[in-house]
Amino acid sequence: MVELTLLCVAANAEAVSDALIDELGALSASVEDADAGTDAEHALFGEPGMEPPGSWDRSVVKALFLRTDDAARATDELRSALGAAVHLGSIAPVPDQDWVTLTQAQFSPTEITPGFWIVPSWHEPPPAATRVIRLDPGMAFGTGTHPTTRMCLRWLARRSEDAAARWRRVLDYGCGSGILAIGAARCGAAAIDAVDIDPLAVEATQVNARINRVSLQAGRPDAAQGHYDLVLANILATPLKLLAPVLCDHLDTHGELVLAGLLERQAGELAQVYAPWLDLAQSDSEDGWALLTGTRLPSRMASSSR
Repeated sequence: MVELTLLCVAANAEAVSDALIDELGALSASVEDADAGTDAEHALFGEPGMEPPGSWDRSVVKALFLRTDDAARATDELRSALGAAVHLGSIAPVPDQDWVTLTQAQFSPTEITPGFWIVPSWHEPPPAATRVIRLDPGMAFGTGTHPTTRMCLRWLARRSEDAAARWRRVLDYGCGSGILAIGAARCGAAAIDAVDIDPLAVEATQVNARINRVSLQAGRPDAAQGHYDLVLANILATPLKLLAPVLCDHLDTHGELVLAGLLERQAGELAQVYAPWLDLAQSDSEDGWALLTGTRLPSRMASSSR
């Protein structure tokens, strides 16, 4: 395997990257700042979820090829099409590595609370772990490494000390890998429904539930029926706004709602959207992300149904 390095002007970097993968046979391609590590380096990304402000003045495009000839041919075609806008940096062999071991090394056990851990299959649980979710990185969102997932699981663990006995029916809306549904089961919830618009997420949830020996029902959103004592939704701010009537209609009297996937600066706007049904408050925050929770009271149920 070889790595091709090209120097491009910013306007052409993404097009070159796309062409390498789509048309020229590259196994992968990435765009980096050509001035990284120098005084000219500048960061692009601001708050999570925001669009990058502009682009680098000079970009390095790196691509992997199986053979040197393939990388050289790709370079010739790009230079023929773009001329001086693309410069060859190097074509260098990539040392053989144990990619499985390298990938696994990026995912170690994640602490939610001192006794609650998410543990990949290639690790043993820490001695202090009393609750464990076995979860490997996969096709669906939710490995426990993102702040929004950690906050939801942390809330479940802490709240379960007082409320788990009341969680007779739980809904994980937008379940991804199923990690929150499994977490609810670990924290004492009874009947659990997990739904997602992505069939791969439904499949991942079913697989992860079996691995963790958890009983739950996974399906598409129309599988969520009736009222629930606890509704969890870790998505993004915009779909959470659109889903407000759906999520709140699934809440039983005194049912608890947990929302994540939004930034702290979006918390006030989300609270206004959900105000006809319940009062949301920020229960946790981490790295600029917020966790909102609220309880649906009988008086609010009557007023919102008029």
